[in-house]
Amino acid sequence: MSANQRPYLVLQPAVNTTIVTTTTTTTTTYAPIQLPPLPPPLSPKDPKTYPLLHANLPKSLRNFPLVFPGGTRATFRDGDGGEQDMQEEEEVVGGQGWRMLKRDEGTDGANVVELAEAVERYGKKRSHGGFDMMEGVEATSTTAPPRKKARAATISPVNAAAPPSPLPSPRGSPVPESIWPSAPPSGASSPLPQAPFQPDLSLSTLLSLPTLLNHFSSLPAPLQSHFLLTLLRHSPLPVLRTLNSVLIPTLARDFITLLPPELVSQILSYLPFCTLVRASRVSRAWRAIIDSDPVLWRDLLKRTDIWFGGGSEDAFAQAIFARRRHTNHLKSFDALPLPHPYKILFKSRHLTQTRWVNVTEPKHISVPAHGSSVVTCLIFSHGRIISASDDHSIHIYSPSTGDLVRSLRGHEGGVWALAASKDILVSGSTDRTVRIWDLETGKCTHVFGGHTSTVRCLAIVKPEWVDVEQEGGGFTKEKWPKRALIVTGSRDHTLRVWTLPRPGEPEFKCFGADDGEVDPTDVCDAEENPYHRVHLEGHDHAVRALAARGRTLVSGSYDCSVRIWDIITGQCKWVLTGHTQKVYSVVLDPIRNQACSGSMDGSVRVWNLHTGQLIHVLAGHTSLVGLLGMSPSHLVSAAADSTLRIWHPDTGELQHTLMAHTGAITCFQHDEFKVLSGSDGNLKMWDIRDGTVVRDLLTGITGVWQVVFEGRWCVAASNRSDTTVLDVWDFAKEEDEEWVGEPSGGMYDEDGFSEAEDEDEDVMGTRRIRRMFMDMPMASVDGDGDGDGDGSGDGEDAEDADAMDQDLLVDSDTEGSGVVDVIEIDDEGPPDRGPGLVASSSHAGVIEVVEALPDDVEGVGASRWAPTARANSSSERLTRVSASSTSKRTTTTTQIQMQDAPPFGQRTLPSTDETPTRPRARGMRRR
Repeated sequence: MSANQRPYLVLQPAVNTTIVTTTTTTTTTYAPIQLPPLPPPLSPKDPKTYPLLHANLPKSLRNFPLVFPGGTRATFRDGDGGEQDMQEEEEVVGGQGWRMLKRDEGTDGANVVELAEAVERYGKKRSHGGFDMMEGVEATSTTAPPRKKARAATISPVNAAAPPSPLPSPRGSPVPESIWPSAPPSGASSPLPQAPFQPDLSLSTLLSLPTLLNHFSSLPAPLQSHFLLTLLRHSPLPVLRTLNSVLIPTLARDFITLLPPELVSQILSYLPFCTLVRASRVSRAWRAIIDSDPVLWRDLLKRTDIWFGGGSEDAFAQAIFARRRHTNHLKSFDALPLPHPYKILFKSRHLTQTRWVNVTEPKHISVPAHGSSVVTCLIFSHGRIISASDDHSIHIYSPSTGDLVRSLRGHEGGVWALAASKDILVSGSTDRTVRIWDLETGKCTHVFGGHTSTVRCLAIVKPEWVDVEQEGGGFTKEKWPKRALIVTGSRDHTLRVWTLPRPGEPEFKCFGADDGEVDPTDVCDAEENPYHRVHLEGHDHAVRALAARGRTLVSGSYDCSVRIWDIITGQCKWVLTGHTQKVYSVVLDPIRNQACSGSMDGSVRVWNLHTGQLIHVLAGHTSLVGLLGMSPSHLVSAAADSTLRIWHPDTGELQHTLMAHTGAITCFQHDEFKVLSGSDGNLKMWDIRDGTVVRDLLTGITGVWQVVFEGRWCVAASNRSDTTVLDVWDFAKEEDEEWVGEPSGGMYDEDGFSEAEDEDEDVMGTRRIRRMFMDMPMASVDGDGDGDGDGSGDGEDAEDADAMDQDLLVDSDTEGSGVVDVIEIDDEGPPDRGPGLVASSSHAGVIEVVEALPDDVEGVGASRWAPTARANSSSERLTRVSASSTSKRTTTTTQIQMQDAPPFGQRTLPSTDETPTRPRARGMRRR
């Protein structure tokens, strides 16, 4: 209650019933009696010292009834809004032929008197001996009785220092002259109307409360405590409960908001996750403190064993911060602060760990895709499913509905390599070109030519902080590359580095890129492309796999070697030899400065990036290791021997062997919780921590082409009855909308082309692109040669290009020696003749095959097969070379275990049921 407000008493209407020969009911309404106000504090009170001074009292203490002697009722009100509550307490009075008027009904003719005036009239009536009725009060008739309405004027305040004496009673007690007007006694024998009420101890206490408060305030604190405790000791239980309801909330202290943040974080760290979630719902202040505490969520991640290290947590946090910068939402004034990324990461990993196991029936849809063609690539990026096929097309699907959003067409051959960065997609094809697409519009903005054979692998390299070795020794942190790059590897034995065009930069399409009748290798010169940066030469055979981060590029080739390159300078830093057969897969581990390679010789080798030394040889697979995957805590290898193996990346220790498939592993992906692997007709999910099978996602199908997952989504491309199908699973529940997935490999592209890139780069970068475009003719920029600037040619679409790149695995005898090898089909030769396969010898059921490549095969030149596989695999060779050093080989001899092999003159392709990269072979098409 504020200082200018005064408590008051609201008297109940006085009801006086006189029974003569009829019943007379008189109702008199009185204006509220203003009680003396409480004295204001002598000086401003400190709320911390006097917490109850401005506390809101419960309604039971601000509005309660009083009963005076004689049964008169009143209501004590402390504060505003008393009139409305009073209406609820009034009883509706009425009878036959009449009713009590309500407050909002008009009573213009009613005679309403105040309490003092009614008492004065009462005294005058007694002095004149009247006994029928009080003057000013109308008699009751057979019609509805009138009601007296209170005037706006109120009774003058009663002296607070001296409580009044009792009012007149029906026995004729005298009224104190200081308050009520006196009246002579009446000799009438009829009963007289009662006075409004007779004051008692309650009214006396209310009137003297200001004086008592002044006395209490002047007492010393010990005596105040003693006085209050004495009162409380003589208070009944209901009174104590009412006081407790006021004291507990007022005296409670929110220690979370009062303590220093360091102590708060330490206290909250002892709470389990479920309790911490409930605590965040206590108040907005608690929610803001809990959500924004990075130390709390970091410790919770470590305590629940879902802190993986290796920079994965920092990469996630930087991606969230970048997303918020680019979104730039305007927060409302009372909006809660955004949670720290570690909190989002904990929720995402907790959901990933639990939902994928506990949700027994996730939402599942199946949609046809690419007809009956092979799905060669499958990625999930920014809520899009992107698939590529050997039918020359790229499709974009919605994961929530399965609808085909857009189809990208332009390649003249099968698409065998994909990489995406936000709204930009890069694709490589057997038509020997690299195309860049705008995923928002579906437009092909750039076509890069230069490779003379199939573009088999590619990667987008984003700027990031890396350790750079200095000339004088030691390492420093630098951000490389200065802007995003594209690295492509081809069957022409080379790799190329390109600048990833930014949105809005000039489009470039090599001459004849959209003309199906023109061979891109005849008209596309990479040196004329302003986006081309470096041509990496050195491999003696097809580049099968690559991985790149920062300035480091790792490439694996069919020449049995692994090379380490500097992307910026183009220097080949190391040639890593030791594999005795073709290298099919490589992964890069920049945190440990390691690279891993898998080969047809069945081994996985781990190399040191700084020294080029061999660290581990991971043996155990008995056939081609075609797939490798790296996460912060696990290295996973998949082979044609139908097994997956999980290794410790630091020690090289074999942790688990996943054996449940019956055929070659065609695809897999893993994270720190699970492994998804596809093989002959089934897709399995494994627990990576104990190596057990969790569930079968697909069974009874022909084969699984590809599988990819991120966060709540899982997508698989498979073949069913000669029809390609995309299966999409959603493991989230309705309340899991904030589930943010972590991309495979831990590579985020939220920064796009803004803050992560440096405009002040070398001459091979932005300034070179601008300068070259200023000097180029319009036809060169246009790309189709017609000079119209639209980049689209006028010719018809060409027929199918050369057959897709095939790595065909021959099925070995189930009871034989397990010798498995690969026949490499080169589809880049002249259309009038196919690849040459010559049987050189045959003994003990083993056919030795020599592939002879003519000198005029396009894209091969003088290069030949990789060196003949040596029987002594223990001999390791390490050579540090320059970027221009190469070696020449003419033939390569491989062994193939076959039964009832057909004559080679028929050139019948062997069975490919266990191909580690594709479940089945496709027939070759020629123009």
